[in-house]
Amino acid sequence: MLAAVRYLREHGAKTVFVVGGSMGGGAGGAAAIEAPDEIERVVMLGAAPYGPAEKLKARTLFIVARDDTSGDGPRLPGIREQYEKAPQPKELIIVDGSAHAQYLFQTDQSDRVMREILRFLSAP
Repeated sequence: MLAAVRYLREHGAKTVFVVGGSMGGGAGGAAAIEAPDEIERVVMLGAAPYGPAEKLKARTLFIVARDDTSGDGPRLPGIREQYEKAPQPKELIIVDGSAHAQYLFQTDQSDRVMREILRFLSAP
């Protein structure tokens, strides 16, 4: 992920935002922790960063379905725990349903999820 971010920067990108679902969201959070001056915003769908959330410097949006589960049980408690550790600015949006990550876009929450992501990425 950092190779892609650096490629964008080297080719003129002034700002870089990372959006990822599940493992991609965790990797996006990890990249933002590892290279805090290279990623301005991170959106994680059904995910938390692979790494200490308290080291996030990017503005961060966590989106998770209330009843999203894995083989280990509900995802919301772990994501909420990482959200609490992350510094401001940050947002946690919990939507209805059980869809995980990118599958949120195949539910009745799709429009809301897209609106929240666009609002977050376009905010000053």
